[in-house]
Amino acid sequence: MIQINIVRKYITVKGIVQGVGFRPFVYKTASYNNLNGWVKNTSKGVYIDIEGKESNINKFIYNLKHKPPTLSKIEEIIIEDKKIINHKKFEIKHSDKEDAITLISPDIGICDECLNDIKDIRNRRYKYPFTNCTNCGPRFSIIKKLPYDRDSTTMNEFEMCDKCKYEYKNPLDRRFHAQPNACQICGPKVELIDNFENKILCNDTIKQTVKLIKQGKIVAVKGLGGFHLVCDAKNKKAIDTLRNRKYRPTKPFALMMKDINTVKKYCNLNKKEENVILSNKRPILLLNKKEQKLPYNIAPDSNKLGVMLPYTPLHYLLFKEGIEVLVMTSANLRKLPIEYKNEDALKKLNNIVDYFLIHNREIYIPVDDSVSRVILGEERVLRSSRGYSPIYMNIENKKDILACGSHLKNTFALSKDKNVFISQYIGDMDNLETYDRFENNVFHYKNIYNINPKIIAYDMHPNYWSSEYVNKQNIEKIAVQHHHAHVVSCMVENKVKDNVIGIAYDGIGYGTDGQIWGSEFLICNYKDFKRVGHINYVSMPGGDVAAKEPWKMAVSYIYKTYKNEIYKNIPPSMNDKNIKPILAIIKNNINSPECSSMGRLFDAVSAVTGYFGKVTFEGEAAILLENRADENECRKYDYNIECINKKYIINTDKIIKGIIEDVNQGINYSVISKKFHNTVIDFSVKMCNIIAENYNIHKVALSGGVFQNEILLKGIYEKLVSQGFKVYTHKLIPCNDSGICVGQVVIANENSKE
Repeated sequence: MIQINIVRKYITVKGIVQGVGFRPFVYKTASYNNLNGWVKNTSKGVYIDIEGKESNINKFIYNLKHKPPTLSKIEEIIIEDKKIINHKKFEIKHSDKEDAITLISPDIGICDECLNDIKDIRNRRYKYPFTNCTNCGPRFSIIKKLPYDRDSTTMNEFEMCDKCKYEYKNPLDRRFHAQPNACQICGPKVELIDNFENKILCNDTIKQTVKLIKQGKIVAVKGLGGFHLVCDAKNKKAIDTLRNRKYRPTKPFALMMKDINTVKKYCNLNKKEENVILSNKRPILLLNKKEQKLPYNIAPDSNKLGVMLPYTPLHYLLFKEGIEVLVMTSANLRKLPIEYKNEDALKKLNNIVDYFLIHNREIYIPVDDSVSRVILGEERVLRSSRGYSPIYMNIENKKDILACGSHLKNTFALSKDKNVFISQYIGDMDNLETYDRFENNVFHYKNIYNINPKIIAYDMHPNYWSSEYVNKQNIEKIAVQHHHAHVVSCMVENKVKDNVIGIAYDGIGYGTDGQIWGSEFLICNYKDFKRVGHINYVSMPGGDVAAKEPWKMAVSYIYKTYKNEIYKNIPPSMNDKNIKPILAIIKNNINSPECSSMGRLFDAVSAVTGYFGKVTFEGEAAILLENRADENECRKYDYNIECINKKYIINTDKIIKGIIEDVNQGINYSVISKKFHNTVIDFSVKMCNIIAENYNIHKVALSGGVFQNEILLKGIYEKLVSQGFKVYTHKLIPCNDSGICVGQVVIANENSKE
């Protein structure tokens, strides 16, 4: 007689396992292997009670570990032996809410199956702009609370029709428990409204919208996480109109292109870039553009285009009517956060747009588009939002902490036990609206992840917005130095715990000496740092205003280099500038704090080589300098490295002299730009060699917004690696200020008295 070995296992699966088709996957796998029991969602993860032949359960567990749903991310599987109780069938039970952490999937681009549904005239979702399933669609942006069930989302107000209910309740259907599930009969609807709030009556709303776009009109289109400003990307006049109305003279506009073949028509992209742009995250990807086939005013003075592919059914339907490329830029007033509510968009955007394409599916949490680029064969996220956020990291962090993040490009982080959650991009904290957006998001994250911080970490700059917010919190407060946070964020992403040489290149950060830093060579660990080098200090005439008018930084560098002979060495690009009062405030130290900022050095060189305007977006002058660099130029400028008070200081005088001499000799600006880049690469590597010799450290972490510059990142990385250094860079966590909240959490955890 054959003995059948029946066993029972109780399994807990932790990770991103809700809203990703995990329970249907478990149901199908259990049914296929003739197993009985149940599966349910809880706030601690997915619980599975399963019973049957031991060999079948082993197959079940193998599939659980190695073949889970695409959108899931399993962090841990706990398997316990239990006494057999003879389950009669396998079923999906209702969700439980418990006091624990549940991970939430980001919003995901439309899957191929749903795309086929909206293209198939025989399908009941033909041309339906809100088609989705468990493999795609809105997630984080519609969740109000956990567990992730329909009544906890903004879809709760839409009663499913009988056919949608059948799909929703059928474990074998790909729309089983797809919380945003809907159709033409029972789901959200689109509506076209003019800027006087008059409804436009027509047979096909989307077709009418495209007709208006083709006529040169500007339309605010409500997407997955907020509104976009949309116009025909082949219509130069429409683009000029949008620039004038939005007061955005030069900053490149993001584009949405019909398909990958269209992208290849206008851009050069390698296989890695193709994989990134086609991924279900659907970021805006920075690509090298081909010859000028699109209007120049899309991205003035840039050799790159920011391109994304359609990621919702609504976007795909816009391209069904003969449009090939659309400008698709975030809908917001200057410096304000993205609009996401119908009523607010109608009030605030009516002077920018001619029409609104809105819908009645509420966005609970606004989520902007993510931005990335590929450097050194790796995707580098520059703005983490839709498709990527919330980011979850599992690190050795034992305390409940809120890290406020940065002043510019703000994101925040919350930690509980070993879990760290990093928010989507919030924006620049220059106004009350963004501050309110920050507070609302912190409140939401604390509730949804059940975190009650005992510690708050913040940037030590005394004049940052966070000071006011921090002072209201009756918990332990820990100030974190900006560049220490930068380097530690890179260390954490790369799981490095040893001391490293940290290079932090950015705009400005408040230093422990009360001065403005931004070109730091640090010996770093998670707890502390030692500043061992930087470029020389120069004055920032007028303080922060110098970052808006790069020519003032150029005056400061030229004065430091030539002193009273400055007027003999002012380049032609600055002849029309009123230099005398700027010199006066530098000489008399009137509102001219000293800085060692790499960003300001780039601004100065950009001004010397022809950038003579006011900066209209962060990094504009430095980006122009990178874009114009001659890739074939190999020479560099001379420089000195001096040891002063046990710190290694890069003296820029010879660099500035070399640049001025080249300008006076009529050397092309593109050559000067590349020689300058080569110089920064050279002295960065030289500094690492000096520090390594003195401190016996051969690990280097590169962080800070300047490392968005491809020439610098590649040049410094490749030279250091060739000389035997182990070099760490950012990938998922942005190298710019959006990443510092990660460093703040870890540094606060190490330094807390709790």
